[in-house]
Amino acid sequence: MGNTWDFKAVGQDIANILHQPEYDDGSAGPVLVRLAWHSAGTYDAETDTGGSNGAGMRYEAEGVDPANAGLQHARVFLEPVKAKHPWITYADLWTLAGVVAIQEMGGPKIPWTGGRTDYVDDSKLPPRGRLPDGAKGADHLRWIFNRMGLNDQEIVALSGAHNLGRCHSDRSGFEGAWVNNPTRFSNQYFRLLLSLQWKKKTLKNGVEQFFNYDEDSETELMMLPTDIALTQDRSFRKYVELYANDKDKFFEDFAAAFSKLVELGITRDASKKILNTDNEKGGYHSSPKKETPVCPAKGTDDRVLPSEGEPLTEQKMVFRARL
Repeated sequence: MGNTWDFKAVGQDIANILHQPEYDDGSAGPVLVRLAWHSAGTYDAETDTGGSNGAGMRYEAEGVDPANAGLQHARVFLEPVKAKHPWITYADLWTLAGVVAIQEMGGPKIPWTGGRTDYVDDSKLPPRGRLPDGAKGADHLRWIFNRMGLNDQEIVALSGAHNLGRCHSDRSGFEGAWVNNPTRFSNQYFRLLLSLQWKKKTLKNGVEQFFNYDEDSETELMMLPTDIALTQDRSFRKYVELYANDKDKFFEDFAAAFSKLVELGITRDASKKILNTDNEKGGYHSSPKKETPVCPAKGTDDRVLPSEGEPLTEQKMVFRARL
């Protein structure tokens, strides 16, 4: 394939930036997984809109959606990789980053194919409200995921990504980690859901979540209302129990569901070339880099949105990834 399309080299450089001692739990991995998931989770099967093709978070309407709060960190972490491999589209970079991060953190190898294009303007961005609200229950989860064409088993499998990372009250409104080691992919999330007693608490910001406090280790873990809903719904719970008892089955199902997620809305021919007409310029179009944004009110193809990039760079320069 040659250097121009050397996804393996890109993947290695993504792996090289995961260690971030000054960031959450010392790793950029979890936030890169969230970036990949949020870039793809906007897909609507009925209208065939949204999804990972296009990299819509480069534009203000999607990039500053409250549901995407904090993902500017992930985008900044990946900028040195983009600079080293300017040919790769943001749509491919973001989804590949999630796949690489999962594997590097001990998770399964996830099938991934490149070829996504970047939107040339913001005219085809999906509306807000398509991503899950952690404060809600089982019906909400089905409404969100069924819209994408995903079933109960896939909903629970993808929820297992909560083995990674933590919530921040200044982003999602929730606070804390789900598991003891939030940078290691495992099935502990499911085991803890079933084995610990989860009590409801109200944070200072008024948001309700569930917690378990271990006095011996002085460790507090959390669960979202949507997490607890998985144990209260009969159909969801059977998969929670399955994955809690069978790590290999969870890894197998998660890999299949995540691969499907990042392909939603993408049509390929026999050679796996993307046939989507979302990009009016056609072909494998990677957004050009710009030294200065033309208009701060609009999204740009720059490193991050102008509304977030400058203060973020100033505050986080100490741990910004470099190759």
